[in-house]
Amino acid sequence: MQADAARTVYVVDDDPAMRHSLGWLIGSLGVAVEPFGSGEEFLRAVRADRPGCLVTDVRMPGMSGLELQDTLARAGSVLAVVVITGHGDVPMAARAFRAGAVDFIEKPFNDQLLLDRVHEALETSRRAWEAQARKAHVRALLGRLTPRERQVADLVVQGKPNKVIAAEINLSLKTVEVHRHNVMDKLEVASVSDLTRLLLEAE
Repeated sequence: MQADAARTVYVVDDDPAMRHSLGWLIGSLGVAVEPFGSGEEFLRAVRADRPGCLVTDVRMPGMSGLELQDTLARAGSVLAVVVITGHGDVPMAARAFRAGAVDFIEKPFNDQLLLDRVHEALETSRRAWEAQARKAHVRALLGRLTPRERQVADLVVQGKPNKVIAAEINLSLKTVEVHRHNVMDKLEVASVSDLTRLLLEAE
């Protein structure tokens, strides 16, 4: 991912004047702003695995902002969501927060408040994307191991010495040593503590 890919804000609002106003305001942060007139249009254009911030109105023809948020959540999206509305109520806000919204802001809103929340959302999304990418990398590393190597790795992190591992899984000491070397090499770790940390990340 390019360095600026996580600094994109997607504005979804059916009101052209509001889209323009939000785009101008949010653009003052020095980030890219992409406007959409509906949730359906946004979903057709933007991949769910992209990082960034989504600023969406609640009430729109077709898919509502909360339905858009739910759709992204089901897809495992790392986009951080800021919900804005001119017709908010407590149940609506509660639903947005339960789905992970950074904030639920009622119109008319304070410009600086919105900018602060967008900045926070971008940072939240960036961290989530990096964590997701790290997990994918760890899974790819573990995919290099044979079933026997994974078995040896699990026993190593339990603190068992090679001799005990050899006896437990009925292998020669030399074979266990070879498996252990392969595990460290394939997983690109240099110590048992590094191996332990990586397996914990995989969980």
